[in-house]
Amino acid sequence: MKAGTRGSRLAMVQTEHIIKELSEITSQKTEVEVIKTTGDKIKDSQLYNMDVKGIFTRELDKAVLEGEVDFAVHSLKDLPTELVDGLEVVSIPPRESPREALISPYGWDEIPEGGTLGTSSLRREAFINHYLKNVHIKSVRGNVETRINKVLNGEYHGIILAEAGLKRLGLQEHVKQVFPTEYFTPAAGQGALAIVAREDSEFNGILRKLNHTPTALEVKAEKTVLEELGGGCQWPLGANAHVEGNKLYLYAILLTRQGEVISKVHLRGPISDAQKMGEKAAKIIKEDS
Repeated sequence: MKAGTRGSRLAMVQTEHIIKELSEITSQKTEVEVIKTTGDKIKDSQLYNMDVKGIFTRELDKAVLEGEVDFAVHSLKDLPTELVDGLEVVSIPPRESPREALISPYGWDEIPEGGTLGTSSLRREAFINHYLKNVHIKSVRGNVETRINKVLNGEYHGIILAEAGLKRLGLQEHVKQVFPTEYFTPAAGQGALAIVAREDSEFNGILRKLNHTPTALEVKAEKTVLEELGGGCQWPLGANAHVEGNKLYLYAILLTRQGEVISKVHLRGPISDAQKMGEKAAKIIKEDS
């Protein structure tokens, strides 16, 4: 088999993790093919100012469809709500933490007035504006290590990053604070990986063995909210679900870019209703908007 991945260290670590998991269930060897995406090539713009649909995935999708690679490993939150025809999410492995983390020499309540916080996410910008009214928000791009170094060298007073990536990269020592999901709500699918392959791939039986049903149900609910609202990075929307036994809990929140809360939704239901709960949450948000 051949796995396609972006070339960042985080993407490589995630792909290597999947390959290790595969090695424990099959004798089939897996090679890695690095593919540069549009999102990797653009370094100086905020994501919500771009045509973001598939910005980190479309070249990988093309490689899978054309048989250059057999499957691709994605950060699930980067996946468009609709895949290219002929492809499917074959497997969603167990999720890492969905939470957001602060990288800063300061605690969240200690950020200096007029300080500079870095993000290129409209959702994170909205949450920063919700809690910290007197800070300057500045775009920050680059890989995780590059962003952290911009805090260490004093260019930013702090940045917000996904805890999952920091843990996967072994960079937890830089974390000043981790936020509860209902305080600083993550993007739909944050912390989860997706294995995408052709619908007719001969390897799908093997790849499906890596699927983790609770994680798949959680991200199904979260992504359905996003899909029903028709949004991507352009929406200041947070969505987080978690499974407890046979129950699914879903929380979603929509803010304005300035940090005003438009809608908050708490839902609980049977795990079999993951999609219906996502649809219901989106309906409530639309009614509130």
